[in-house]
Amino acid sequence: MAAGLAAGNHEALAELYDRYAGLAYGIAMRVLGDPGRAEDAVQDAFMNIWNRATTFDRERGSLRAWLLTSVRNRCIDYLRGRGAHERQERELQPELAYAVSPSDPWREVALSLERAAVRDAMASLPAEQRQVVEMAYFGGYTHTEIADMTQVPLGTVKGRMRLALEKLGSYLRGRGTVDV
Repeated sequence: MAAGLAAGNHEALAELYDRYAGLAYGIAMRVLGDPGRAEDAVQDAFMNIWNRATTFDRERGSLRAWLLTSVRNRCIDYLRGRGAHERQERELQPELAYAVSPSDPWREVALSLERAAVRDAMASLPAEQRQVVEMAYFGGYTHTEIADMTQVPLGTVKGRMRLALEKLGSYLRGRGTVDV
């Protein structure tokens, strides 16, 4: 499918859309909570994949992961108030965008510390709890899908998720790194 996208094959794009549009929209809805903005974010992500298909590197991850990362990034853009128009201008003139808004080194340090704290918090979870969090938040699966895939009762999945989120919140609050 990636080769078809890189070759400009519309059928490959249609196949990608048929396979992942529902999952992408579900993630966008969870992040944005607005159907219109979620649709826009998903459309922008598919357009990004289409326009940049020749840059896809299978060694860096799967096409699915690239698409879902693109959806996530588009959602973040929308949450920060940067719609498609502003982002397109920034993508067309990356040098200008950098010159106008260079990164804040303190913000980068804070984000790095937050990422490390979240990684440590995730590592502190029991394997069963970590698995459901990863599947839900990084895989985009629903509790029902996780229950089906892991062959665990739905109530158990929900319980593991609740316990995991409580432990993550407690861990992160205890470190004072992340305001939960």
